[in-house]
Amino acid sequence: MQLLNQTEVTLASFFLTGTPDLEDMHIWISIPFCSMYAIAVVGNCGLLYLIFFEDTLHRSMYYFLAMLSLTDLVMCSASIPKTLCIFWFHLKEISFIDCLVQMFFIHTFTAMESGVLMLMALDRYVAICYPLHYSTILTNPIIVKAGLATFLRAVVLIIPLIFITKQLPFCRSSILIHHTYCDQLSVAKVSCGNIKVNIVYGLMIALFIGGFDILCITVSYTMILRAVVSLSSADARQKAFSTCTAHICAIIFSYSPAFFCFFSHRFGGHTIPPSCLIIVANLYLLLPPTMNPVVYGVKTKQIRDCVIRILSGSKDSKAPSI
Repeated sequence: MQLLNQTEVTLASFFLTGTPDLEDMHIWISIPFCSMYAIAVVGNCGLLYLIFFEDTLHRSMYYFLAMLSLTDLVMCSASIPKTLCIFWFHLKEISFIDCLVQMFFIHTFTAMESGVLMLMALDRYVAICYPLHYSTILTNPIIVKAGLATFLRAVVLIIPLIFITKQLPFCRSSILIHHTYCDQLSVAKVSCGNIKVNIVYGLMIALFIGGFDILCITVSYTMILRAVVSLSSADARQKAFSTCTAHICAIIFSYSPAFFCFFSHRFGGHTIPPSCLIIVANLYLLLPPTMNPVVYGVKTKQIRDCVIRILSGSKDSKAPSI
C-alpha cells in the first residue's frame, strides 16, 4: 500500500484553476498583476544596480536593502509568471515535482523576507542608539553572516515541510487545486491522506519565524523610540524618525497581507470568498516587491540623489552607463 501511494504521488500532476468563479475576469485581473510584476522587477534590479555600483551606498543599511531586493525578486518570480500563464494562456497543468519546487522557493523566500526585515530593524536600532559604533558593530563579515544565517534558517525549516508534503498520498493522477500557485496548505487539502502533520508543522513554522521576527522588530523600535524621544533637538528627532520611515512602510506592506492570509485561512475560510483569499495571497507575494523599491527610492535621499544623478547624466555618478 505504501508503494502504491508513492507511485501515485510520483505520477500526480495538478491543475491550478486560478481564481474560482472569476474565470471570465482572468484577463482583467492579470493587468494589475503584470504591471506590478514589471515594476517589481525593474525597481528591484535598479536598486541592486545602484547599491552595487554606487560607492555612497556601500553601507550596511543598503546591503540589507540589497538582500531585501534579491529576496523580493525571487519571491515574486517564483509565482507570478505561472499565474500570468494561467490567466493568459490557460496553462494550468503543473507536475508534482515542479509544484514542490515552486512551494520550496515561495515559502523559503517569504520566510527570508521576514528575516531580512528583522535584520533591517536591528540595523536601524544600532544606527540610532549607537551611532558612534555603527560601522564597527555592523562590519561586512557580520552582515554576510547575518544574511546567511537568515537564509539557512528558512531553508532548514522549509525543507521538512516539503518532504512531508511529498509523502502525502493522492488518489487521482490529475487533481484540481483552486489556486494560482502551489501553496503548501492548498496542496495538502487535495490529498486523500491525513494532513494533520502538515497543518501543525506549517503553523509552528509561521509562529516561530513570524513571532520571533516580529518580537525583534518590536523590541528594536521600542528602543529606537526611547532613544529618539530623549533627544533634545526637534530636528534631530525628525531626522532619526525619517531614517526609519521606509522600513516601517516595508513592514506594513509585508505583514499586512500575511496576517490577513494567516487568520482568514484559519478563522474566516467559510465567510470570505475563495477568490478574494487567492487574490490577497498573490498580493502577499507581489505587493512588497512592488512597493519596496518605490518607497525606498522616494524616502531615501541617497538613493534618490543617485537616481537623479544617473538620469541627468552627471559625470559625478560612479555607476557605469547602461
